[in-house]
Amino acid sequence: MNIRRRLEINESKILSPFASLSSDTKGRLRKEKKCNLRTEYQRDRDRIIHSKSFRRLKDKTQVFLAPYGDHFRTRLTHVLEVAQIARTISRSLALNEDLTEAISLGHDLGHTPFGHAGEQALDTVHPGGFRHYIHSLRIVELLEKEGKGLNLTLEVKDGISKHSKGKGPMVNKKIPIMTLEGQVVRFSDIFAYFTHDLDDAIRSSLIRKKDIPTRLLKFFGNTHSQRISKVVSDIINETKKNSFKSATISKELERNLVYMRDFLFEKVYYQKKIKDNFEKAKQILIDLYNFFLLNDKKLKELYKFKSETHQNDCRDFIAGMSDDFALEIHKSIFTPKKWSFVDFKA
Repeated sequence: MNIRRRLEINESKILSPFASLSSDTKGRLRKEKKCNLRTEYQRDRDRIIHSKSFRRLKDKTQVFLAPYGDHFRTRLTHVLEVAQIARTISRSLALNEDLTEAISLGHDLGHTPFGHAGEQALDTVHPGGFRHYIHSLRIVELLEKEGKGLNLTLEVKDGISKHSKGKGPMVNKKIPIMTLEGQVVRFSDIFAYFTHDLDDAIRSSLIRKKDIPTRLLKFFGNTHSQRISKVVSDIINETKKNSFKSATISKELERNLVYMRDFLFEKVYYQKKIKDNFEKAKQILIDLYNFFLLNDKKLKELYKFKSETHQNDCRDFIAGMSDDFALEIHKSIFTPKKWSFVDFKA
């Protein structure tokens, strides 16, 4: 018996009857020989970690664009925090941690430079709009590995494509996520962004602790650790009460999360310093999109992959950029270069 088969047997013995067993996966679009060492969901996790799009997350904005200081979250640290929270919940509910981790690490691969400002920019100029969670799916199915994609399992792709929240309902029954692990990741994403965005906002002095409504401090706690413990304990307890019909949270937590989200939008995301910076960032991506749309030859020099249409190539190239790369490309195209009449070769 090989190691992978032993791991599959252990899953069937240890995990909840409601967990997604790797041996029961619905499989991949292209059939592959099974690995002797790793389960299918472990392979998916590893493929995501070793992908180019995952590495680029380290230089993509979470909330604070080009902040001074080493401790602000980036898109990469965000997905790592989501993975940590989701694994803790999954372990407590005896769900499949490997599936949870794979979805967590892959859920933001399609994010643009400059965070949601970049997403809004591409949504404005690209025909059909732009949604980062749909683009995440495009990356793992097509763009990675020079058009071959990562060939992930259906369960991982389903979780990646259905995590989005925005200002919609916290508990959204209209989004049918096929696994409990995928549902856990969706909530973990919410838990991670509200706790670490609040933490970063305080660190940046955009808000002070005394600005946080007393109701929120009383409910969630005074520290980052207390807030994480509060939400994690709630979803574990409520999902058990719900007899694992779905991953869920209490009505009280849902109300306070909505209140916290509204507070963050008003005091952080729509704060003038943040908003002004993001408007500039949006214009950078709009400039780049319009330029490459009219300059196919220049795009081919910088971006070798050829997809269905030239417009899609413009979108794919720009969406994949890091913040710094987008700034550098924009500068090289639109900023005049100094010159001199002195001939230094003479």
